[in-house]
Amino acid sequence: PPESLEFLTLGSKFSKPPLGSTLQNVPGLLRLLRREWRLPQDFEQDDRQQFTPVLAHLRAVPAQTLMAPELLTRIDTILQQLQRATYYSILAPLSFALRRSLFKIPETDLDSRDQPEVASLQAVKALARSTREQYPDWVATASTSVSPAHLLEQLAALPQGQTVLTALDEILERYGYLSEVGTDIAVPTWREDPQPVHALFAQFLTNPPPDPAASKNATSPSEESSVAGSAPSTGWRYRQVQARLNLKGRVATVYLTLLAELRWSLLALIDQAIAQNRLQQLEDGFFLTYDELRASVETPEALSSEALQVLVAERRSQFEQHQAQTTVPFIVYGDEPPPTPLDVPPAPPRSGILQGIGASAGQVQGPVRVLQTLQLSEPIAPGTIIVVPYTDAGWGPILAQAAGLVAEVGGKLSHGAIVAREYQIPAVMNISEATRQFQDGQIVRLDGRAGTVERVTEATAAGSIT
Repeated sequence: PPESLEFLTLGSKFSKPPLGSTLQNVPGLLRLLRREWRLPQDFEQDDRQQFTPVLAHLRAVPAQTLMAPELLTRIDTILQQLQRATYYSILAPLSFALRRSLFKIPETDLDSRDQPEVASLQAVKALARSTREQYPDWVATASTSVSPAHLLEQLAALPQGQTVLTALDEILERYGYLSEVGTDIAVPTWREDPQPVHALFAQFLTNPPPDPAASKNATSPSEESSVAGSAPSTGWRYRQVQARLNLKGRVATVYLTLLAELRWSLLALIDQAIAQNRLQQLEDGFFLTYDELRASVETPEALSSEALQVLVAERRSQFEQHQAQTTVPFIVYGDEPPPTPLDVPPAPPRSGILQGIGASAGQVQGPVRVLQTLQLSEPIAPGTIIVVPYTDAGWGPILAQAAGLVAEVGGKLSHGAIVAREYQIPAVMNISEATRQFQDGQIVRLDGRAGTVERVTEATAAGSIT
């Protein structure tokens, strides 16, 4: 059906395809169904025979210890594994979405603890809870205005405090493959830039969020049965969907870890190019194709340092021009980037209410904080509703600090929606150009069940839900 992508990303319904095209595609559909049915067994086999041994070897031999020929072999191995992992990263979410829709299991009935974005947050939260129990007097006097770095310094000076920091480092080592944009290897990972995780640990330590389990226990029966025909968290239908969700989490871990290993290997290769005066800084390497980078190492006479620098400068300039664009064309044809679109401000909604996709139930009113990246100039104040262009698995530390979430793209199964439901934060996805519609400090009212975002005037602010 033409809505296949929207079904996967936004939860849209399928239209009824023409009978002729349906009959024509029956053989392909049957092959797809067979692959979907065998997906767990196929992944288990590939994980046992390929993914687990390769990842164990990559961890045992750091990329920084290898010379250029060995790094090129390492990168080729990772790329080969990524071909198969990419197949699973496409089919596993599709399988989960199909089964959840078929068996009518609401998102709130499912356990997302095996998803990387949730598992990482839970690990930080558990460490913060045990630290509060171990040092209650110190936590009681710790100021929420102290920077995370200073708080960690204070913790290190306490008896056995270094043990806590070691446990935090172990969390970063385990989930260090996550980043702001998991599928963009040009973006630093948590292992390289742990600041978001340190900030989250500091917040959980000094200002812990409410227990999601307690909030779920307080949910009314009518809210729990909001989806018609929903099944309880037991039974065959539930197990079919939950198993596919767990598989999706395992696949994401393998896929994102391979991408992180690819980045770290490329960084080691770029380091050697810098040492040979072929490149000037680490970021330069990501303005080259892999073939160009490889040629610059294997056959430096074929691509001079001057030619490399020209390529980098041209592409960096193009990248900066694209970054300056505040709008993206709805459709792009071909491989060439489109002309710079007109920077037309979005038309305000007639009623002051924007309609999106309700991804996490609840209502909240508060000031807006527009974020384009994870890099924060100052902490997120309590009660803040964050407005973002998208969410990825690495956005968990930021989302867990918010009182509400508005995202330009995404649906009920996106990373931000999963984290929002885990922490009982109202969330609305798929609000077009939300980062341009709202400004920092603007008061909005969020309804995560209805999927609406409403601008609140001073006249109506006093009587609203908070």
